[in-house]
Amino acid sequence: MCRELYLTGHSIEMVITLSEKAGLSLANDCNASWSDKPEFPETTDVIIVAVPDRSLKAVLGRLKCRPRTIVAHTAGSIGLDLFPERIPRRGVIYPLQTFSPDRKISFKGLPVFIEASDNESYGILADIAGSLDARQYFADTEHRRMLHMAAVFACNFTNHMMTRGKDLAHAAGYSFEVLQPLIQETFQKALDAGPENSQTGPAVRNDKNTVKKHMELLSFDSDLQRMYREITRSIYKYHNKS
Repeated sequence: MCRELYLTGHSIEMVITLSEKAGLSLANDCNASWSDKPEFPETTDVIIVAVPDRSLKAVLGRLKCRPRTIVAHTAGSIGLDLFPERIPRRGVIYPLQTFSPDRKISFKGLPVFIEASDNESYGILADIAGSLDARQYFADTEHRRMLHMAAVFACNFTNHMMTRGKDLAHAAGYSFEVLQPLIQETFQKALDAGPENSQTGPAVRNDKNTVKKHMELLSFDSDLQRMYREITRSIYKYHNKS
């Protein structure tokens, strides 16, 4: 986000990180200074706090800025109530995307969910998202938490399923590569038609014979067996609600 904001014309004054190496690299890319102390210049208009959820309260507690500076965090499941009272202008700017250090992410069309303590702060955060060509949405804490949980299902759980599928392919003597066309078609079909309209497999067909054989094959791993059983039940129940 920092690099993209810089490239779209925003002035990045300071990058603050615990890691000097990572912080200096980012600061140099954005013509900014670096520090490991959360203290900001008087000219700072907006501070974006992008840290792990478990560190957010401590970081906000140490942060020093003037009262008119807008401070916004990027956490999907945390609201405005975590801010200390001495920070009156507070907000959330939550991009619904997964980020990794070695991957460049485009913000064009990316959903960004915004909440703020006042209308002026909201407008400024919305303008920041808009400058990245992101799609801006209002989301209060309750609805954003639900969205964050939806993202865990759609991203984190799905990725874990692919990891376990890769393990099973290896157990059969094949590489992850043999699953990739299937994965690509599964995701494309879900995006085109909706995942609820694209479900295939023995669970949705209620193919008890195949399910039983799979359960027997998984006898070497009780965790995978339990996961298979519960997901199979969930798929069947969802598609046979009547």
